[in-house]
This record gives sequence, structure tokens and C-alpha cells, in this order.
Amino acid sequence: MELFSWILLFLLLAGTFLVQALRSVSSNSNGGKLPPGPIPFPVIGNLLELGDKPHKSLAKLAKIHGPIISLKLGRITTIVVSSAEMAKQVLQTHDQFLSNRTIPASFAALKHDQYSLPLIPVSPRWRNLRKICNNQLFATKVLDANQSLRRKKLQELLAEVHRSSLTGEAIDIGKAVFKATLNLLSNTFYSVDFADPNSDEGGEFKEMVWNVMKEGGNPNLADFFPVLKMLDPQGRKRRMTIQLQKLVTLFGRFIDERLELRKASDFVMYNDTLDTLLNISEQNSDEMDKERIERLSVDLFVAGTDTTTTTIEWAMAELLKTPKTMSKAKAELEKVIGKKDPVVESDITSLPYLQAIIKETFRLHSVVPLLLPRKAKVDVEIGGYCVPKGAQVLVNVWAIGRDPSIWENPNEFIPERFMGSEIDVKGRNFELTPFGSGRRICPGLPLAMRMLHLMLGSLLNSFDWRLEDGVKPEDINMEDKFGLTLQIAQPLRAVPVSV
Repeated sequence: MELFSWILLFLLLAGTFLVQALRSVSSNSNGGKLPPGPIPFPVIGNLLELGDKPHKSLAKLAKIHGPIISLKLGRITTIVVSSAEMAKQVLQTHDQFLSNRTIPASFAALKHDQYSLPLIPVSPRWRNLRKICNNQLFATKVLDANQSLRRKKLQELLAEVHRSSLTGEAIDIGKAVFKATLNLLSNTFYSVDFADPNSDEGGEFKEMVWNVMKEGGNPNLADFFPVLKMLDPQGRKRRMTIQLQKLVTLFGRFIDERLELRKASDFVMYNDTLDTLLNISEQNSDEMDKERIERLSVDLFVAGTDTTTTTIEWAMAELLKTPKTMSKAKAELEKVIGKKDPVVESDITSLPYLQAIIKETFRLHSVVPLLLPRKAKVDVEIGGYCVPKGAQVLVNVWAIGRDPSIWENPNEFIPERFMGSEIDVKGRNFELTPFGSGRRICPGLPLAMRMLHLMLGSLLNSFDWRLEDGVKPEDINMEDKFGLTLQIAQPLRAVPVSV
């Protein structure tokens, strides 16, 4: 039994010697009625009910107690919403009071919580960072200007897959997509390949990203019992410090090299993201400096590589599991752009079935199943209940994506449900909010949507796909692995066949 389980058992046994602290008429100290929920144990509260897959455990509790529930996770009052209506109240109606974050203790490593765009409070500094992302990094004109870079990295991915097709060798789809995504981002930001064929840096980077997701997403006693934060009993903050330091050092090296180059009189701008951020830094060092560039890089690279890779892997797994759906997607691609040709960005609007596949993948396999936790700035009334000041608020988008009152046959992969539908993923439709909504919506959404359609469409149109010998579609392991992101438990392997 791992340390976390032993400590929980100890706390539970210790709690049995106390008078059971039941919820007093389901109300908080201010007299507001808390949402319903399971009765907590002494000391540990409802921690044992989370299990190793909290998104599923919380969905089951919602079926018992309703679309808004309250839990006591150690010392932390937690409100969980599991319906589109309740999500709208959290993400839109009361967004201004619920926009700040509950910070996982592990992200205090290297004081990252004081720099990280997803974690810092809504403030002038946060608004400056959002403005830079929206206007300088992910604006339509900026993304349009570097389409050729995405085409080049896509061609490299297809070339790698083609080499495997010549030998009939199965590829690890997640690894191949991760490498392409990493090189796309590293060239966009730093004009260099992080996953150079002659270097193992790409593999090291993948390991660092996964370790950050693991330490940040797995249960941590210090999050539930703030008094333990200084002790870090499970060592999560210590291990996170090591991983973040590796990333910061990596980015710092590239920034230092660029700063030296910029000193030369004959320096020619790369016109990449790094030059853009350094230009801002020279104009206003209070708004941007080397350390902020390093930390912004950590956020965007960790989030951008992991979420894109995971979504493509889930989509390919579902398509291999339902060959008729894959055939329909390939037929659309062949009709619109011709067989074998890679997808270009101007094609995306003409490929409604491909778009529907991406949406259906988000619905069934939302990469961040509970979104990032929010924190109530004041008492807020939602669904007739009080969300008390200081409470942690979770939106279970995984449960909303499988809500039978919204979706017919919710556990089946049916892209057709989105054909002719007005539902999109831009935060306006609360049945489907994989990127969040409101002021905290993911700033990288515009780039992510381009990359997902380009990669998935091109992989489908350039190759036929079959499972390794002896593996049947029904044998594909669709179990998930919970962390900050929801990954496929067993890496997906498939054999590409040149068409």
C-alpha cells in the first residue's frame, strides 16, 4: 500500500476516537444551504470516495445527490457541478466571482504558482499575459502567418509514418504525434527542433511533461490538509521542483543564446515567439522579462504537447475501434481534398465530418476531465445552494459529456451527433467545454484546433490503418489514466499502410 493510502488509513482510525462531525443541517457558517452530498468521515471527510479516477467517482456521486454536490476533502470544502446548466452558472453567470484558482501544493515548486498564467489570480499582471497570448501569440493573423511551419512539421510526421509503412511496423501513435507537436511548438517559439533525430532531447522532454502532469494531478495530502504543506509528506513538491527546474533550465539556455545573438550589429530577427517576447521585454521589463518568458514557455509547452497528443491518440483509438466511422472520415477526405494529400488549414471548414470526430473525441475523452479547480471569492448562490467563500469548485466536464439527458447513447462514439449541430468548443455551449469558458478559457484554443484537424485528417488521408496481428477492434484498451490530463492507459499502437 502506497504512503498516501497508509496515511489515509491512519487518519481514519484516529478519527474514530472523535465524535463524528456530521454536517449541521447541511449549512455553512453564514447560514447558506450547502449542496447535498455524502456524509463525511471524521478528519478525512470524503477523501476515500475519490478513488484513483475521481472524474468517474464524482460522476457516480452526482447520480445519487444531483448535478451540484458538496464534499469535504480533508479540510477543503469542494463543490462539484456535473450538468451543463450548473456549468454555465460557474463558468459564465458567476465567472467574476469564481475565476481564481485553488492552487495545488505541488505547483508552489520554484514559486511557479506566482508566474503561471493558468494559476495566478485575475489581476493586471494576469490581464497583460492574456493580452500577449491573444494578440501576439495566438491571434488569427499570427497563426495564418506561420502556416508554412505547421505544414513542414506535418510533412515530417507523415514521412516518419511512411517509413514504418514500408516495413509493416506498428508505430506508437502517441509518441509520433508528441514528437511532431513538440517540434511544431519549439520551432514556433524558439526556431529549433527539440526532438532532433540525432538527439534524445525529445524523449527527455516527454518524460518531463508526464512527470509534471503526474505530480500535479495525483492526490496530494498537502492539498487536503494545508497544515501539511510545509512538510510535503508525499514528496510531490520536491519531485515537481526537479522537473520544473529541468524545463526552466532548458528554456533559459535558448533565451540566453538568443540574447547573445541579439547583441550583434548584424543580427536578423527570427520573428518567432521568442523574439516577440524579448521585444516586449525591451519595451517594458515590468510586463515581460527572462523569468516570465521561461515560465510562460513551461505552461504552453506542457499544456500544448500533452493535450494535443492525448486527443489525437483517443481519436485514433475510437476510429480503429469503429472501422465504419474511419471509412466515412476517409471518404470525406478523399472527396474534398483527394486521396493521399495532407490536409491544409483552408480545408478544415470543408470537412464537417472530421470536425465532428474531433468534437466527439472531446465529448467522450475530455483531456482535462475536471477542468482546473476554481475558488470562490465570495459566497455565491448556484442552483439554489450556497457555494461558500473559499470553497474549491470543480466542473466535471467528463460527466457532462456522458449525460444521458443531453446525449443519446452517451457512451458510444457517434460523430454524426454533431453533423448540422451548432455546438462548438469555444466556451459558448456548456454541453461541450473541453477548453473551459469565460475569462479562464484556454488561450491556446485557436492553435490547438488547427493542429488537431491537420494531424488527424492527414494521418487518415495519407494512410490506411490496421491493428497489429491478433488484435481485434474490440480488444483495444479504452481504459484511462487520471492525472492533470486524462490519458489512454495503454499506448495505442497501429500499423500504417500506404494508400
